[in-house]
Amino acid sequence: MWRYVARRLLQAIPTVAGVVLVTFLLFNVVGGSPAAMVLGQNAGARALEEFDAARGYDKPLFFGNWTKTRALEEVDFGDAPPSVRARWGAGESGPLRLEDGQELVIPLAFPLPEGERWRLTVEGGGPGFPPCGKKFSTVWKKTGDFSTAWKKVFHGVEKPGFRAEGGVAEIKSVRLEKATRHFFDSQLWDYAGRVLRLDFGTSTSLNQPVRGLLRAGIGPSLALTVPILAVELVASLVLALLCAYRRGSWLDRSLVAVCVALMSVNYLVWIVFGQYVLAYRLGWFPVWGFESWKNLLLPVLIGVATGLGSNVRFYRTILLEEMHKDYVRTAFAKGLGEGRVLFKHVLKNALGPVIVNVALALPFLYTGSLLLESFFGIPGLGYLSLNAIHSSDVDVVRAVVLVGALLFTAANILADVALAWVDPRVKLS
Repeated sequence: MWRYVARRLLQAIPTVAGVVLVTFLLFNVVGGSPAAMVLGQNAGARALEEFDAARGYDKPLFFGNWTKTRALEEVDFGDAPPSVRARWGAGESGPLRLEDGQELVIPLAFPLPEGERWRLTVEGGGPGFPPCGKKFSTVWKKTGDFSTAWKKVFHGVEKPGFRAEGGVAEIKSVRLEKATRHFFDSQLWDYAGRVLRLDFGTSTSLNQPVRGLLRAGIGPSLALTVPILAVELVASLVLALLCAYRRGSWLDRSLVAVCVALMSVNYLVWIVFGQYVLAYRLGWFPVWGFESWKNLLLPVLIGVATGLGSNVRFYRTILLEEMHKDYVRTAFAKGLGEGRVLFKHVLKNALGPVIVNVALALPFLYTGSLLLESFFGIPGLGYLSLNAIHSSDVDVVRAVVLVGALLFTAANILADVALAWVDPRVKLS
């Protein structure tokens, strides 16, 4: 068995790598700029640049020696909008035109930081363009040591500029880039390295390490979800056994009708009914808070009620398949009691789908319940995740999604091992 577990763990490595890559693509590529989401669309370029630099978003996505900077957005005068053309002093269409001796100061959004290497690339043509071709590029550090060839057309590192010499110069595009430490100094490899170190970043809304927030929220979440899973599992199996044994009777039909009714009622209806009627009107339970175990009674009751219907119907279907097999009739013919047949024989042989169903539910114990924790003021991971979504806290949401996906992978391995343990017909190979 241990050899099988080791092999499954090795097979899980590509899956884990895929999970890390997918979460990176979702939150770093598809999701847009985290700095703009947190600081707002009207935030200044310097504030956005400092936010990106503090969290590694100022690096290239996958690899590269150079990356873009917010100090100067890349401009192509062939299709630049009128607002951009007006800021550069360009005409209504075509490339930016400079007469002989005319100078153009590059409009940086903020002074460049010290100690970095920068590359300014200008594409264009005409007799007044530098004699090195249609693309002129230079690299310099923010200490003033830019190239000798660039001194003819460069005012300095504080206000870089361009000057036409010997005729008209036409500038088609301008691009400013910052150097990375090495070719693989990118967002992807930085994120993968932090995941290996269990460093999930810093919450932008709470200004605290995400790892500490997850550690603080896991306790309240488990205090809510573990009792829900345990009570729901036991109650579902007992009711499903009764339905399967009394199939077609009034008890079976009544329980199935109740299950359908439980499945039909919306989750929010249960929460509103429980808080208003049971907690507020009747005063049986606390309405809000996480001071003692009494605060968990009503959320656990609602959680069990919402999931009981679907689980009873699922387990009932599984048990009905077992009830009509030969070994059950043989056990009753030998004079065994109903309870012994149901719990020792039928339930034991039907544990396979039960284990799979429970294993798939295990990762959700970690993530908690968004609605229950939010409505009842339970400071778990569900409550934390919902607040992070509302405040666009990318690091928190990404960490919850990543850890949940990794736990789902571990739960699948655990389910396979548990199936082989309870069912000798399953061979680990």
